[in-house]
Amino acid sequence: MTDQDWLSWGNKCLNESYDPSTDIKIKKWELSLTDDSFIRLRKTYQNGKQEYFSFYLQKLDDIEYLGNVNNGTLELKSKSDDIIVQTYNDRKGNVDSMASVLNIPVKNMGNERLDSLEQALNYFKSKGL
Repeated sequence: MTDQDWLSWGNKCLNESYDPSTDIKIKKWELSLTDDSFIRLRKTYQNGKQEYFSFYLQKLDDIEYLGNVNNGTLELKSKSDDIIVQTYNDRKGNVDSMASVLNIPVKNMGNERLDSLEQALNYFKSKGL
């Protein structure tokens, strides 16, 4: 597969599997895998607050899936605090921080889909090396 094939599949899989229903306050969300090996997730809440996560896949250490075929959480882990976390329009103020785990709630994640998504993420991880 070409870079574009992996990118298209990774984005299709992430966007079809993302489960925003786990947080009823989410108004809209954007989840993307980029050709420069990043996963980016932006969540906008009904009150206007935004959370933004950015993870450079070269820093990916482990992928775990907690759940069953119907729903679960995809955990993307880094070795240290390599995941950028930013909040905007928060009553507590805008905050920039770092994390070591990005939890992505998902649905309809069978073994084949999970395996192929993991292959796509590892493909982009290796591109940055």
